[in-house]
This record gives sequence, structure tokens and C-alpha cells, in this order.
Amino acid sequence: MKFTSLKLLLFIFLMMIGFNYVKAQGSKQDKTSYQEIIKKRAEKIVSQLGISDSTQYKKVTAIIANQYQVINQHHEERNNAMNKLKANLKSQKVELEKQSKAYQEKADQKLSKIHKNYIKALEKELNDGQIEQVKDGMTYGVLPLTLKGYHEMLPNLNEEQSTKIKAFLTEAREHAMDAPSSEKKHAWFGKYKGKINNYLSAQGIDMKKAGQEWEQRIKEAKEKKNKG
Repeated sequence: MKFTSLKLLLFIFLMMIGFNYVKAQGSKQDKTSYQEIIKKRAEKIVSQLGISDSTQYKKVTAIIANQYQVINQHHEERNNAMNKLKANLKSQKVELEKQSKAYQEKADQKLSKIHKNYIKALEKELNDGQIEQVKDGMTYGVLPLTLKGYHEMLPNLNEEQSTKIKAFLTEAREHAMDAPSSEKKHAWFGKYKGKINNYLSAQGIDMKKAGQEWEQRIKEAKEKKNKG
């Protein structure tokens, strides 16, 4: 009986070792896979910058890929810390809110520093126009596309209004660059588009009517193209 129990314990022990090994291998493969993904993302962005020097090309690619990794790690640590706080203080609502707010502020400060260091690293290798391209590349080109959309929807925007819209979208892009996923990047632009629409409404523009008229112009242009 003792021998059988000993064998059973040995079997469980070996199973645990095997499980941990497989888990570790899986984690290692996931990390390698992610590194390949961010390298490809970085290369796609750098390929549009017109860099002919191979050393500079590789260096800029490495800077961008590393930023993706640093951002991802920052948000993972942030989520883990917040989950730990919630687990430890789940019955202490006031204290949880207090500590959560303090931690979030600290994490935001750290993220701001990460962002600034990244821009400084890019400035050592690229000109202003190329840095703009990198920023748009990391945020799916939402800024120029959205700006173009506003100008098409509102062709009579004055210079001040156009400048204000671009400033809002530029601020959104800075935040979106530091977001950990496509969904959260787009969420930043969505938040700032709300600010833009509120600003334009305060300027006396009927945004609902302007949107409907724009849709009608697009529809008519498509019909004309199909007929031609």
C-alpha cells in the first residue's frame, strides 16, 4: 500500500514537472512569436521612410520594435498590479479607489517618460517628417484620414477651426501611440473626435446636418462615377 502511494506521489510530481516545462516552453514560444510580430510591424513602418543606409535602417527598426515591447510590458505590469490591488482590497472600496488612483497616476507618469525617451531616440536618427510618418504608422494613419474626412465634410472650415481640429487629432495620436492594442488606439481617436465635434458645435456648426449632407455628396459622386 505504501509502495503504491509512493508511486502515485512520484507520478504526480513528474506530471507537475512536465506541466511546468510545457508551460515554460509555451511562454517562450509566445514571446518569440510576439518579437517577430513587432519586428515586422517596425519594418513595415521603416520601409516607408526612404532610408537608404542599412545601418540606420536596422537601428530605427530596432528602436520602434523595442518601443512596442516596452509599451506592452508596461501595460502588462499595470494590469497585474491593478488586479492584485482589487484582489487584496475587494472589501475596502474607499481604500481601493485611493490606492488605484495613486497607482494610475504613477503609471501614467512612467508612461509619459517612456514616450518622451522614445521620441528622443527617434530624433537622433530621423527628421521631423520621418518622425511624423512613424507616429502615423504606429496609429494606422488615423490622423491624416480623419483630418481629410473633416475637411471633406466641412469644406468651409476657417483656418482657426482647421488648426484646432489638427491639434486635437495630434494629441490623440500621442496617446494612441502608447496604447497596447488596436482597439485602444482607436478608442483614443474616438474620444478626441467627440471633443472636436463638441468644439465645432460650439462654433455654430450643425454636425448632424453636415454629416448627412456629406453622405449625400458621397452617394451622388458614386452614382455619377458608375454612370460614367
